[in-house]
Amino acid sequence: MNYLDIENWNRKELFDHFRKFQDPSFALTVEMDLTKIYARSKAEKQSVFLLYLHACLRAINQIEPLKYRIEGDRVRIYERIDVSATIARPDHSFGFSYVEYTEDFALFSERFRLEKERIFNSRNLFPPRSSLGCIYCSAVPWVHFKAHKEPFFGDKDMSVPHLSFGKILARGEKMIMPLAISVNHALLDGYHIGQFIERFQLFLDQ
Repeated sequence: MNYLDIENWNRKELFDHFRKFQDPSFALTVEMDLTKIYARSKAEKQSVFLLYLHACLRAINQIEPLKYRIEGDRVRIYERIDVSATIARPDHSFGFSYVEYTEDFALFSERFRLEKERIFNSRNLFPPRSSLGCIYCSAVPWVHFKAHKEPFFGDKDMSVPHLSFGKILARGEKMIMPLAISVNHALLDGYHIGQFIERFQLFLDQ
């Protein structure tokens, strides 16, 4: 396991400062251009959700501060970030998945399919496996939201990023989707979220 050298970290004072907050999280809501990946989903008969989720994870895994997790008094740097996505059942209840990330989209898609099948055939909320080395995410395909707030469990050291994807709408010739992201300010800043959004858009456009 790899841990951050907090004492020599250029953000040490910021880390110490924001850990004193009752709720050190901050959130941003932005719009992502899904025009190209939406067209790809139609051409390849693929789930647009899986395509943009995979692109999102590619971006997450390339921004080191998004791989930091507070564990006790240390900050662990995870080698790989997976995803725990909310999956809705036909009866409108839902379960939490856990899907290992891989750059191979076909393999990622198959892993997701197996988790979806498990959730559809159970009433369990939580997956049999969990790790802080993931992101929590959900899709809200009924609402093209302008703002979003995640429930706060009360653990100020919660450092798993939360993401929410909204309804995709046509705007002229473009397909636009809102994205909300909530992170722990003790670990990263707006600059790092900007890096992630830029990288995510790059992968959406490929």
